[in-house]
Amino acid sequence: MTLHKTLLASTCLSLAAGAVAAQDMANEMTIVSWGGAYQNSQLKAYAEPYMEANPEVSITWDESSNEAVAKLRAQSEAGNITWDLVDAEGPDSQRLCDEGLAMEIDFEEMLAPGDGGEGVEDDFGPTLINDCFIPQIVFSTTFGYRTDVAEWNGETPGDLCALFDLDTFPGKRSLEKRPKKNLEWALLCDGVAQEDLYDVLDEDGGVDRALAKLDTIKDQVVWWSAGADTPQLLADGEVVMGSTYNGRLFSVIVEQDQPVAMLWDWQVFDFDGWVIPAGLPEDRLARVLDFVKFATDTQRLADQAKYISYGPARASSQPLVSTHADLGIEMAPHMPTNPENQKNFLVNNIEWWADNQDDVEAKFQSWLVK
Repeated sequence: MTLHKTLLASTCLSLAAGAVAAQDMANEMTIVSWGGAYQNSQLKAYAEPYMEANPEVSITWDESSNEAVAKLRAQSEAGNITWDLVDAEGPDSQRLCDEGLAMEIDFEEMLAPGDGGEGVEDDFGPTLINDCFIPQIVFSTTFGYRTDVAEWNGETPGDLCALFDLDTFPGKRSLEKRPKKNLEWALLCDGVAQEDLYDVLDEDGGVDRALAKLDTIKDQVVWWSAGADTPQLLADGEVVMGSTYNGRLFSVIVEQDQPVAMLWDWQVFDFDGWVIPAGLPEDRLARVLDFVKFATDTQRLADQAKYISYGPARASSQPLVSTHADLGIEMAPHMPTNPENQKNFLVNNIEWWADNQDDVEAKFQSWLVK
């Protein structure tokens, strides 16, 4: 370890251990997230309670998480890091970590143990996907379908491969205008075993095989770019089934009471969490670490599930998931992490996607316009 890294590690450990007094912490934070219902759940579960306990602190929200990698690169190159904390999905956190744009975390020192005394790494388990990622929630991309399609003659989709069954389930589908998840689903329904998916994608012709399966329904697909698109298309009856985030489907099914149901089969788990930009001044870093330790403790992660149907990343938080803050319904059955909902599920191979995203994306976009 270089002297610089040794000093940095020592500084971070002292900050995490509470050696920095509150008066020496910055009182302003800029937090980057996604906007919408998800950001509101963070505001209600984390930020408002933290500011109530620390009334000297103000938080500015920036809704640029979808551009986090490019913007943090630009800030780093300019020597002007204006963000204090960034919400990122797993693959983006991997890229930021690989490029040295995100700070490495000592999880046991910097985060709170579980409420029952669980060690941090045991409590977060497989959601600790790299050295820079501080997990918050588990969400999934899955399918919703109309429950009132006359042409289906009373049949309802029972598994993922109903997506490709245009004879039994005719009608338009909606899929995200990106290769990720679509390729995995296509290969599963082309007979590839779950454990072989990325080996097949690595083979010559593997991506083409997945695209060939998607070709079988291509003329029936409406491609979406925003998570709100599929729920609206389903509600309007413009598609009969489609993929989107489980929280979006929860809204259209439970909050809007539309004739839509959830198909959990082969839902794709994604992890969402915090990354701390590398190179923050000591006072800003101290405040961020204080906030993150609070915001990712057992109770706060359970509290987020009161506002959105995403599962908390800590095992110790799961039993504390209670009722929706406004609707009063029990939220546990609506979590992607509910055992009944995860009989078949996938976890994106973030290293494979980090290595292959650009090339596969180019091939996918070329296929779209053929």
